[in-house]
Amino acid sequence: MKLLEYQGKELFAAAGIPVPAGKVAQTVDEAVAIMRANPAPSVVKAQVLIGGRGKAGGIKFANDERDVVEPATAILGMNIKGEIAKRIWIEQRVDIVKELYLSITVDRQSKRPIIIASAMGGMDIEEVAATHPDAIAKYRIDPAMGYWPFVGRRVAREAHIPKEASGQFVDILGKLYKLFFDVGAMLLEINPLAITKDGRVIASDAKVDIDDNGLFRHKELEAWKTDLPNDPLEERARKVGLAYVHLDGDVGIIGNGAGLVMGTLDAVKAAGGEPANFLDVGGGAKADIVREAVNIVTADPKVKSLFINIFGGITRGDEVAKGLVEALGGGSWSKDKLVIRLTGTNEKEGRAVLQANGIKSVETMNEGAKQAVALAGGA
Repeated sequence: MKLLEYQGKELFAAAGIPVPAGKVAQTVDEAVAIMRANPAPSVVKAQVLIGGRGKAGGIKFANDERDVVEPATAILGMNIKGEIAKRIWIEQRVDIVKELYLSITVDRQSKRPIIIASAMGGMDIEEVAATHPDAIAKYRIDPAMGYWPFVGRRVAREAHIPKEASGQFVDILGKLYKLFFDVGAMLLEINPLAITKDGRVIASDAKVDIDDNGLFRHKELEAWKTDLPNDPLEERARKVGLAYVHLDGDVGIIGNGAGLVMGTLDAVKAAGGEPANFLDVGGGAKADIVREAVNIVTADPKVKSLFINIFGGITRGDEVAKGLVEALGGGSWSKDKLVIRLTGTNEKEGRAVLQANGIKSVETMNEGAKQAVALAGGA
């Protein structure tokens, strides 16, 4: 479960991590009341899960109750990359002299929490990694040993954190690590972690992603679910019992089984592409489920090519092929933007259905990934 910024900052504040004072508003009148009660230079931020809200006009400034009407009116209801801003977060504006980056996530290779930090914050960390790899420090923690201040000092030194801010950085990192386990997080990110003019280190943003599988242990977070924007495609998939996940690339992916779908994502990435979304049809999917899966994945306007990767066990190749043909026949998606790998149970029958309808299949996952990336205009 990804949290909105104001929700993440509530978690940070409760964990003792400094954040700017702020309140959330759902209407212009609420925004005016917040500014009337505390007139001060403030930042008005759209509360959306999608990135790039600043460039889209979702962050503006205000000084008092009259000044907040225009930005609140402009941002509430704003469509930011397909997500509607239903709330704004109004927080005290701080004088920032330097922006840092700090996050904790799970390192899939070592299966341990990994700390990532940099003195070059406030920008896309992937861009920093590409242009200034030496500016990023990474430290994998053995959960059995846990976090100790010497770890924080080492990370601060390797990330080139200014010495005058190092003590606060180490303290914040320790609290962030504890919060990571307390809430069962998959990602905690502060970008920027700001050094202010008066020498404070403060979380100017908050990105929090909590493992859905552990939410049953955190009933206190249930109330926030109603505040989160609903992805209409996720809702549509959930209604028919399918698992759909939205990403940021341009290659749509359908597979059967979590392992195969994850492997397909990796294959697309290895081929130089970026998945736009993925959907797992599970085991034993019939033609109607496959048809609905194709319609859901291709309803995302960012999808430029579709890669279907099926390894049939209890899933039959002929059922997959029939569903695919039905989807192509009744929808707007073209077979020219489709790549399918079909192997396993009834693959011969399935391929015959595909061939009869002018659809070619590939032999391997990697071959399919390369073709899908090429169709999307990638590497």
